[in-house]
Amino acid sequence: MTKDYNSVYSDHIQQFITMKRKLGFKFVKDAKLLLSIDVLATESGQITQGISKEFADLWIKKTLNESSRNHYQRAICLNHFSTFLCGFGIQSYIPKLPPPPKTTFIPHIYSPFEVNALFEASDKLRIANSCTSCALICLPLLIRTLYSTGIRIGEALALKNEDVNLLENYLRVRDSKNGKERIVPISETLAEACRHYISYRNKMPRRRSFEYFFVKLDGSQPSPATVGVWFRRCLRQAGIPYIGMYQGPRVHDLRHTFAVTSLANMAESGIDLYVSLPILSTYLGHQSLESTNQYVRLTKHIYPDLIKDVNLICQDVFPKYKNYETD
Repeated sequence: MTKDYNSVYSDHIQQFITMKRKLGFKFVKDAKLLLSIDVLATESGQITQGISKEFADLWIKKTLNESSRNHYQRAICLNHFSTFLCGFGIQSYIPKLPPPPKTTFIPHIYSPFEVNALFEASDKLRIANSCTSCALICLPLLIRTLYSTGIRIGEALALKNEDVNLLENYLRVRDSKNGKERIVPISETLAEACRHYISYRNKMPRRRSFEYFFVKLDGSQPSPATVGVWFRRCLRQAGIPYIGMYQGPRVHDLRHTFAVTSLANMAESGIDLYVSLPILSTYLGHQSLESTNQYVRLTKHIYPDLIKDVNLICQDVFPKYKNYETD
């Protein structure tokens, strides 16, 4: 969606957004934050370019009932934009970031026993009454796909028929979180499960053509929320306690499980971590190795020896942030 920027920073905001999107970022939420910065610059009567300390303090001031995460994201947005302006020779104040939001959340890593129990539970689920909006038909394959490939739930549900190549065994992920298309190889076992699913799906009465690969009984695209409801039923049937909405276990934890298991398997097979990290990062669709590194760090209680090695090799890969503001 095109935004109308009217402040003195209008052109540079548009250039900043264009640059970020050409680098592969969707840059949706930040574009909205930049619109708010643009409005604040207009309302404060700024007529010359250059972020001042007073303007930065006004923008970064935490609002009533604002979450630490949102506050931090607003600060990062202005920090990056000020840095961008400095690159054009426009002297701008680069504010010091507030402390990053702390989280104690640890994803649930499904054990092999739990994974098999989920598979069996999804196969055995039934519906009492006919419901054309039910997503049960695709659930068994969907769970297997998420676990076997590590793709995001949104990426899986966005797959169209032409994105699933069962001759060469790969998925083409187009609608990714970071806006980058990627090819995800799949195993012959998963490919055979896909063929089995298609054979049943194509026998359904067609009220519409099947545009998407994963469909509900009426041929429409399932929503993540609908999948979540059925997934929680699978958890109950599999005997995996569901703590709550924000504690999981979640559908997304299948991605965490894939990442950790893949890295552990590569390490155990003797593949150097300098090699395995970039492979896993590309496969998962991460923007940087740092994202993959932090992904695995969350599960250090599962593979403590492996995580220790990962931290060791990555400690000098990512430059430490140096703020331009002096205390």
